[in-house]
Amino acid sequence: MSKQTNKSVKMIDVGSKKVTKRVAVAEAFIHLNDSTKNKIYKNKIIKGDVISVAKTAGIVAAKKTSDIIPLCHQIPLNSVEIEIKKKSKGLQIISTCNSSSQTGVEMEALLSVSISALTIYDMCKSLDKSIEIRQIRLLSKKGGKSGNYKR
Repeated sequence: MSKQTNKSVKMIDVGSKKVTKRVAVAEAFIHLNDSTKNKIYKNKIIKGDVISVAKTAGIVAAKKTSDIIPLCHQIPLNSVEIEIKKKSKGLQIISTCNSSSQTGVEMEALLSVSISALTIYDMCKSLDKSIEIRQIRLLSKKGGKSGNYKR
């Protein structure tokens, strides 16, 4: 690695920041055909209960964020809640993560909706080759030095 590349990669020092309560909400959409969506809600997917597995995968992902994204801090999570809502063109996945820490929890929320969506994709790919994961985004964050954000 060149010196310039080496200097440009660093984990931010948050040691002097105050511990505050932080909350982040993220969402993802997964576009599914109606047949697949109905089979999910009737628990007719061969791999099992898609909604429960996707929620569990999202929670596990949030807990492992610092293992997956190299420059993320390891933070204690107070809670991770995943909602999966039926929409006309598929499913909306919403993750709410909260922590009392020195840095934000946005990446945990974003990773959890991403992994939940990928889990749904994996469990349904044999039925629907046209599945699309769309619009992964932060909806809101509260706490910390940079203040609050709401889309």
